[in-house]
Amino acid sequence: MAQQDFYHATVMLEEAVEGLAVKPDGVYVDCTMGGAGHTRRILQELGPQGRIIAFDQDKDAWANKPDDGRVILVQENFRYLKRFLRLHGITAVDGILADLGVSSYQFDTGARGFSIRFDGPLDMRMDDRLELTAKDIIDTYSEERLHKLFERYGEVRNAKQLAKQIVTGRGKASVYTTDDLKSLIDPVIKGPQHRYLAQVFQALRIEVNDELGALRELLEQSAQCLKPEGRLSIISFHSLEDRLVKQFMKNGAWDVTEDPLGLAPRQRSPFRELTKKPVEPTEQEQKNNTRARSAKLRVAEKI
Repeated sequence: MAQQDFYHATVMLEEAVEGLAVKPDGVYVDCTMGGAGHTRRILQELGPQGRIIAFDQDKDAWANKPDDGRVILVQENFRYLKRFLRLHGITAVDGILADLGVSSYQFDTGARGFSIRFDGPLDMRMDDRLELTAKDIIDTYSEERLHKLFERYGEVRNAKQLAKQIVTGRGKASVYTTDDLKSLIDPVIKGPQHRYLAQVFQALRIEVNDELGALRELLEQSAQCLKPEGRLSIISFHSLEDRLVKQFMKNGAWDVTEDPLGLAPRQRSPFRELTKKPVEPTEQEQKNNTRARSAKLRVAEKI
């Protein structure tokens, strides 16, 4: 297992933790421990009575748990937030932080199947206890389902053509690895190759791990698990995630009915937005860590 410093370059370390307004005796949740950068930074602000519940579904991250009695490691997806807080006798917390997306370690380990740079099996599971893999999607999804998948989750411009190419190609040769997939779709790539492949891989990864479904559940449960004036600090890396975070923090709901005359009773959000516009990494951080360039931080306070 790689050392923590190699595992992940923590994005917006100070800004995300500052958004929590950490109390020395508070109870906090790091939904995505990864290399434990945010967890360790929160620990620096906590006193002896403070606690952190750190979630991570990726078993490769578990070795990064700080050797500190104030940390409780939950080896599960953060979509089970409420269940595991209850299991540990915690009814409400002072802050919740989530650094969404894929860690540097996952991108840099070809065997995980996330990388467009290194060949590896078509896997893309963040939790290897899951059944569905990227290979299963490529092998079994219908042309229509692939079309909708790449259009919605990857925002691929020629998603329909891409889906047809995959269905036609998989009937001629098996697709086992990321390089196999790249070769299969090469004839239909539009625009810069790197960007196109990133969109395709993103769509597959989101589907395999049900990332948007898990995020919705986290946001809904955060409103139930935070104390009044508790903080929610979330870093997202693409528009699909950021849209969900923004919408829930603002409205406390997903589907807000248009009401131009203002006649319908307005649902009150359980949050007060502290960042009307998302916080973005400094120029220096973007220069030092190119993967931080798309990051957006939003912070809200429970009313």
